Amino acid sequence: MERRGFLRSIATGGVAAFALSSTSWVDNRKKVTILHTNDTHSHIDPFPDNHSKYPGQGGAGRRKKLIDLIREDEKEVLLLDAGDIFQGTPYFNIHGGELEFKLMSEMGYDAATMGNHDFDAGMDGFDRMLPHANFPFLCANYDFSDTLLNGKTKPYQIFKKDGLKIGVFGVGVELDGLVSPEMYKSTQYLDPIVKAQKIADELKNDHKCNMVICLSHLGYQSRLNKMCDPVLAAETTNIDLIIGGHTHTFLPQAEMHKNKADKAVLINQVGWAGLVLGRIDFYFDKKGNPDLYTSNVLNTNYSIG
Repeated sequence: MERRGFLRSIATGGVAAFALSSTSWVDNRKKVTILHTNDTHSHIDPFPDNHSKYPGQGGAGRRKKLIDLIREDEKEVLLLDAGDIFQGTPYFNIHGGELEFKLMSEMGYDAATMGNHDFDAGMDGFDRMLPHANFPFLCANYDFSDTLLNGKTKPYQIFKKDGLKIGVFGVGVELDGLVSPEMYKSTQYLDPIVKAQKIADELKNDHKCNMVICLSHLGYQSRLNKMCDPVLAAETTNIDLIIGGHTHTFLPQAEMHKNKADKAVLINQVGWAGLVLGRIDFYFDKKGNPDLYTSNVLNTNYSIG
């Protein structure tokens, strides 16, 4: 994706903001719609009406309705999550993540990565919940070889959309200092830059993916000198989009950064608690390269009837 080739547009809420796909200059292009969330933190219900900051906002039911409406209009959709699905409301304390995974499966999530709070029930707790998730967890830089999660996550997955190959992989934050060692046990943390570059090269060069997406739970800003998404973008190549989490950053639109080869890579993150849904529509040229996009931040706070 070259800088001069990008189109950027923003919608701050409502489903009516998607008329761009019908304009003549994109009619003959293949299009893939990326929907994404991060740090939903067990927020199943909307916030209370008397909440000081988000009165009556959010809710898994509203998010599902919005996703369903988009799928009615768009042929090729990927729904992704960048981690921290667990922890934050009594639903997690009581049910241990079962409801979260069941609802995500009902919404039709295609893939997710693990955040640090997804270890809050321990390795065995996460493992018990996995049968309720009808989607894969992508974790490239957590080595689970000596744990009960061995073989139960993947480093990446390739999705085929309208003849295009979309490669998706995940990287997570360093657990030491964030998660009690007894929760992640023998999990080995691997350098996210090294692993991301290896996987991105494999997806682009070996599997001939038209587009590579990284689900990152590294954070938008560095914390305690830890890795973050802008650094990951700057120190790697062959990644087209980084969908971020961890820092609960509400970006108003996908941001364009430069990678190690001075080419464009997008970064987006949509806050927390499922308050908004990220949407990025990618348009591909005749060679199958993503060279145009529109970025939309969609408010889930509307009546679902």
